[in-house]
Amino acid sequence: MAKTRQRAREERERLAALASAERERAAAKDAARRSRRARWSLASRRGGRPGGVLAARRATYVRMTVAILAVFNLFVFLVTRDWTVVLTLVVSVLVAPVVFTLISRKR
Repeated sequence: MAKTRQRAREERERLAALASAERERAAAKDAARRSRRARWSLASRRGGRPGGVLAARRATYVRMTVAILAVFNLFVFLVTRDWTVVLTLVVSVLVAPVVFTLISRKR
């Protein structure tokens, strides 16, 4: 009777060890998959876009620059329907850093 219980216990322990090893293998596989997905995912922003007051201020300045140039291009397009529209688009792309500097200049 004692040998039977001992064999049954050994069998249970062996099955528990196999199950534990399988769980560890699956957990490692899931962790690797999550890590790969996090590297390519836009939802993972740990090292991506900075946050804080300065980043918010810079984002606001960038939005203002884009808005100003968009309004300027729209105005030129509505006023003149000539080849100057293409020239205005090229010039506005070149002038964008200057406008950004003027907007975000410390006072």
